[in-house]
Amino acid sequence: MDAGSHSISSEKSSRYVAPRPPLQEAGSRPYMPSLSTASRNPSAKCYGDRFIPDRSAMDMDMAHYLLTEPRKDKENAAASPAKEAYRKLLAEKILNNRTRILSFRNKPPEPESILTELRADAASIQAKPAKQRRYIPQSAERTLDAPELVDDYYLNLLDWGSSNVLSIALGNSVYLWDATNSSTSELVTVDEDNGPVTSVSWAPDGRHIAVGLNSSDVQLWDTSSNRLLRTMRGVHDSRVGSLAWNNNILTTGGMDGKIVNNDVRIRNHVVQTYQGHQQEVCGLKWSGSGQQLASGGNDNLLHIWDVSMASSMPSAGRTQWLHRLEDHLAAVKALAWCPFQSNLLASGGGGSDRCIKFWNTHTGACLNSIDTGSQVCSLVWNKNERELLSSHGFAQNQLTLWKYPSMVKMAELTGHTSRVLFTAQSPDGLTVASAAADETLRFWNVFGAPEAPKTATKGSHTGMFNNSNHIHIR
Repeated sequence: MDAGSHSISSEKSSRYVAPRPPLQEAGSRPYMPSLSTASRNPSAKCYGDRFIPDRSAMDMDMAHYLLTEPRKDKENAAASPAKEAYRKLLAEKILNNRTRILSFRNKPPEPESILTELRADAASIQAKPAKQRRYIPQSAERTLDAPELVDDYYLNLLDWGSSNVLSIALGNSVYLWDATNSSTSELVTVDEDNGPVTSVSWAPDGRHIAVGLNSSDVQLWDTSSNRLLRTMRGVHDSRVGSLAWNNNILTTGGMDGKIVNNDVRIRNHVVQTYQGHQQEVCGLKWSGSGQQLASGGNDNLLHIWDVSMASSMPSAGRTQWLHRLEDHLAAVKALAWCPFQSNLLASGGGGSDRCIKFWNTHTGACLNSIDTGSQVCSLVWNKNERELLSSHGFAQNQLTLWKYPSMVKMAELTGHTSRVLFTAQSPDGLTVASAAADETLRFWNVFGAPEAPKTATKGSHTGMFNNSNHIHIR
């Protein structure tokens, strides 16, 4: 039985309850079907010989208006069409399409509590200020010349340390640029037999830096004193194009397909070897927890290695991978671990793949894949928001900012005229430096609000980064 028929019977019973005569069968009184349209249940019977309007449920003013309206219509027959339209609209709004004069029951009361809550929610939503969209500068904050930057997709020639010093390899030399005072210094220039420099990577302390060479050697430098601490030889058979730190462990990846863990504190530094790639290892990244290592190679493979498996399977000094992922169709160089979800890894493929893929490294499942339309050279997560920055090659040579997980493009940063091979993120997470094959190094305030422009004073800086925005490194 619906609410309408229930309210009628309950109201009648509340007004008058007739005593039932004794010794009669139930339901022996004559059946009178209900005239109420609200009742849709034919089994609901309402006994009585007539219906009497309920004055308490009637609006007398409305009833009077409805009774006298036809007479006024005749009197106002000569009214203009505009006035007639206005009268009809006014009646519709005020009367709310009510046309009945008599009423046989009261309207059910409005659920005040629900309406109050809805009104309160609506008021709170309207009162809550909309989140202002962050301004993303479309041009680089600073551009520096980077001559002799090797145009090689498989190398890693740029890194930004925790001491706010950026390192870049140009040909046979490594330069350091201090972001706090814009000063530049040359760390090392190797000879032609060992060069060019093929990779650089800062240790977590921001003081020591590893330098991989084309000769397969790996050097470890103390930048506070510009002193060479040690040279690790014989680790690889050919150039070392990728480096990654995990506390005191320096992981190196070479063109020979090997991945080697080196404990830089001990003389016999090789402590673990990962073998799974058949071609050059061009991407290496440890997870934030230091428990998993991601490696990408020119064989289109992506491997996930787990420290627990390394400790449990020390036989022959080799370790079995946790996951071998074969979804990419080109070399996998771009790797980035998510800062807000420890088991989420983003990877980018080369020119024949062009995709950014997201992985659950616990299960090895591919969570999503986005075709970017061009070679993916590097990936950087925003440390403060759920955003991902990618750098690309032909045809736009752009940096693209994506909203995660929707992967909606938030901005495209252009300025480089050749593929953007390398990116590095500042320690505060707000600025990203990009180095491209056009031999320029550009700084983008992509992850934070732009700073107020500072007026440069002539002669305020000395050294190689002096003059204007376009500065030479030699």
